[in-house]
Amino acid sequence: MKNTSWDLSHIYPDESAFSKDLSHFKDDIIPSMASYEGKLGEEKSLAEFLGLEKELSMTLSRLYMYAASISDLDKKDVKAGERLSKVELAANDGMSKISFADPEILQLGEEKVKAFFKSRPELSEFDFGYAKLFRSQKHVLSGDKEKLLSYYSPLLDEGSKMYSLLSVADYVPKKVTLYNGETKEVNMSNWISLIQASEKPEDRAKIFETLYSYYDAHKNAYGEIYNAVLNSELSEMKSRGYSSILQEHLFNNKIPESVFLSLIKEAKEGSAPLKKYYEVRRKYLGLEKHRSYDRFIQLAKSDKKYTYDEARELFFSSIKDFPEDFQKKAHEVSSEGYVDVYPHPGKRTGAYSNGGEGIHPYILLNFEGELEDCFTLAHESGHSIHTLYSEESQPIMKQDYTIFVAEIASTFNEHNLLDYLLNSGKLSKNEQIALLQKAIDQICSTFYRQTLFADYEYQISLLAEKGEAINYEVLSKTMVSLYKDYYGIDISEEKVKPLVWAYIPHLYYTPFYVYQYATSFTASMIIYEKVKNKEPQAFENYIKLLRSGGSDFPIEEVKAAGVDLTDEKSFASVTKRMSELVDKLETLLK
Repeated sequence: MKNTSWDLSHIYPDESAFSKDLSHFKDDIIPSMASYEGKLGEEKSLAEFLGLEKELSMTLSRLYMYAASISDLDKKDVKAGERLSKVELAANDGMSKISFADPEILQLGEEKVKAFFKSRPELSEFDFGYAKLFRSQKHVLSGDKEKLLSYYSPLLDEGSKMYSLLSVADYVPKKVTLYNGETKEVNMSNWISLIQASEKPEDRAKIFETLYSYYDAHKNAYGEIYNAVLNSELSEMKSRGYSSILQEHLFNNKIPESVFLSLIKEAKEGSAPLKKYYEVRRKYLGLEKHRSYDRFIQLAKSDKKYTYDEARELFFSSIKDFPEDFQKKAHEVSSEGYVDVYPHPGKRTGAYSNGGEGIHPYILLNFEGELEDCFTLAHESGHSIHTLYSEESQPIMKQDYTIFVAEIASTFNEHNLLDYLLNSGKLSKNEQIALLQKAIDQICSTFYRQTLFADYEYQISLLAEKGEAINYEVLSKTMVSLYKDYYGIDISEEKVKPLVWAYIPHLYYTPFYVYQYATSFTASMIIYEKVKNKEPQAFENYIKLLRSGGSDFPIEEVKAAGVDLTDEKSFASVTKRMSELVDKLETLLK
């Protein structure tokens, strides 16, 4: 592929087009919507208002995606940060001016609104959104109170903004001198590969401590930033009358709290295979103690590197037996201009797919040529494929699928790629070991580790609700306890590892997000097994899930695809699979 950078002209051809749309949003759309205050009881006015709401949604999505994408390419670019801030300020100001809408529509009564949508089929794309609004009625305040709260909404995001500035914009990598006298720069993109290449435990400790020394130097600031995030959560919880921070995050999408708690219960009580895996690794690697960062050591080494084009072809080959339409979308999502491939200073770390509401999805990678990067491409392509199916099948106001189902398509692709490689018939024993480790590590990182972090958020939220002090010492102490529960290791013996809470951006950007990696992984594993075993209609049901977008509550969407996550036995299937794989690895290593 020649062009390995984003071409954002698909969103706006130039800066003037962006500025024109931003002005249109502020000067036309918002004032027009605000003029309907007190008039939404009239059927004609309500219909016109909803038409403007759709325009607002599409325009704001374009504005935000364009500005955020440019900012993510260089967090050190002050102008890019200013552009994004302009969009956020305009959005916050706009939302305050139309905050009257939900209370006015609630006053009409659910039956009247249902009858309205029935008589106006052209507006049916709004019906589910307003059904959710009526379900949340007791948590919606009066018009004047909603307007007052909207004035404070910019402050609610300050924690995540400060985290981004401290962790990305102000971040300066450090250098480390290794046992052989070689000096290496350690940064967010290369630290894992450096650890994988290190044979001496002392070097691995140095690399890890060099990376985390930044968090150690700023631990008080990170603790206070997390406290700011928690205070925002508490403010939302209390002002809207939720019983807990957890309920605040689950209620809107009708996720039973029992699903969250069952996940934690099963992962914690079913952690024996995880602890066994670490012990198998410790013995095989000849380590006195298996440190948390030792998890990156490959049990069977491979020096194979992949070009980005090879990674794409590998993914395409893995899906060659899937329906043509699925394959076509897989090629489309990684076509030129829609993937920003390589890391560079200032670029946001990690990977993601972003799109929706009529916008073609874009993928951000930090591709280094490792096998893991090939899986990341498959993962993010899954998100983008999901977005294309949703855009193709749902009207604008029902395209935005929930986070709860978002990770199903991504991890489904990973399951399939892993199986494709394992069943290639061309693997040496070392390659079999490497891929078996990959399968186990995927469960470790996506199911156990994310559940541990979800458990962590839950426990810290309970402390915050009790009014207890939140600082870096409390945050680190809780993390130490959970690592003992899940992994059976004492991270307090690793100088800076207890500060891992400062390393995880999701805790700051999107609280109570990470548990959905584990629920989605569970669902995708079960769905993939059905497809793999060629159960009747299995793939068709999976595509129906992708096509459903945001047209139903996520638990119901997943259930229609053949998985009931309200049954805790679903989570037990993951711990059982983990046990089988670890036993298989132990035998192969012997």
